[in-house]
Amino acid sequence: MSSFTRLNPMTGAPASTATAMTPAEAGAVADKAMAAFPAWAAMGPSARRALLNQAADALAARADDFVAAMKAEIGSTEGWARFNVMLATGMIREAAAITTQVSGEVIPSDTPGCLAMAIREPVGVILGIAPWNAPVILGVRAIATALACGNAVVFKASEICPRTHGIIVESFAAAGLPDGVVGVVTNAPADAGDVVGALIDHKAIRRINFTGSTAVGRIIAKRAAGHLKPVLLELGGKAPLIVLDDADLDEAVAAAAFGAFMNQGQICMSTERIIVVEDVAEAFVEKFRAKAASMKAGDPGVGTTPLGAVVDRKTVDHVEALVADAVGKGAARLTGGPSDGVVMPATVIDKVTKDMRLYAEESFGPVVAVIRAKDEEDAIRLANDTEYGLSAAVFTRDTARGLRVARRIRSGICHVNGPTVHDEAQMPFGGVGASGYGRFGGKAGIDQFTELRWITVDTEPRHYPI
Repeated sequence: MSSFTRLNPMTGAPASTATAMTPAEAGAVADKAMAAFPAWAAMGPSARRALLNQAADALAARADDFVAAMKAEIGSTEGWARFNVMLATGMIREAAAITTQVSGEVIPSDTPGCLAMAIREPVGVILGIAPWNAPVILGVRAIATALACGNAVVFKASEICPRTHGIIVESFAAAGLPDGVVGVVTNAPADAGDVVGALIDHKAIRRINFTGSTAVGRIIAKRAAGHLKPVLLELGGKAPLIVLDDADLDEAVAAAAFGAFMNQGQICMSTERIIVVEDVAEAFVEKFRAKAASMKAGDPGVGTTPLGAVVDRKTVDHVEALVADAVGKGAARLTGGPSDGVVMPATVIDKVTKDMRLYAEESFGPVVAVIRAKDEEDAIRLANDTEYGLSAAVFTRDTARGLRVARRIRSGICHVNGPTVHDEAQMPFGGVGASGYGRFGGKAGIDQFTELRWITVDTEPRHYPI
């Protein structure tokens, strides 16, 4: 087998080396998973629970390895890496807890003596495709609930962080899961399309989950549709945070700064648009400018700053182009400046309008647009003026008002008086529109990774009309 090398975005030195699988080699991983599936599906839920809890322990024990891999491969800060491990460990434990909750129901039948049941059964082999930006969290999310429901998994690792994703699979193996139940596929960047396409086409793969860009999600959905294979998609976002005229501005500033700049804005839920009503706009903007200016970026290897590096030069160029376009059309840059390689400062762009690219395009970097609204109604209109619909937030001291506004925002997730970046293992996580469809998390995930079947047992002789 040939290999490929991932370079450290900060230094340009080799960060990791992984196997560059061909489509045929990836297919062999799927074949192995298909062979392992029947025994895993037949295993009792308590036995699967015990193995998953052991996997959680094994993953937590590799925290230092994850930190080193994430720093080298994606320029992560240590804090972000350790948060990834913490939440991912919780996700495995949550998955372990639902092994005995994959339940059905008895449904009253109009046929005398007919016992009618709706039962949930494992699907088969699930293809899970995870991105690089929250690699442990999203890698585990692609695997854990599918396993809990009795499926085998083929995990397609990101070409940007193959070592980080490899440690996840090593952790499941160390827990004693049967060989083949979780298989990993790594590939060179140039081969990604062919490898993923071959896996989607493979007869063993019954469902797909994908977290990543909307553009790639559309390609995957179309390919899977040709085989009538269901897909769970968690895609891009342009999350709005609304600041109403009665908001606690200090709380709104803290949440907006966290949401916009955590992991350098490279989170699907990142606050990309701050929509603030005119009555409090000047006061909010001044407080937010000061907060953003205090958030320094630096070498994550040194680890003395809250912000680290972005993943590559392409991100720098994209963000800088969005900023230049906005400023050129009349927006005001309140913070930020030139990047130092892949280290970018926290950038706030005020008075963004619809004719600017930053208004609608996902930046996926450390920049946030401030958009001024006339009033509450205008703020809701602006929040919904997007193709995306993953996460959102609204700040107000009136809880009932906040709930009313939240109900009118078109998004899969909305938080009242909380940041747009918020994830918990047991919550239904997913979006609408160009942010995808389907839900990860807790009991919602059971629906995605099982087949619902109707089975009847006739306990009395039947009368037939012919």
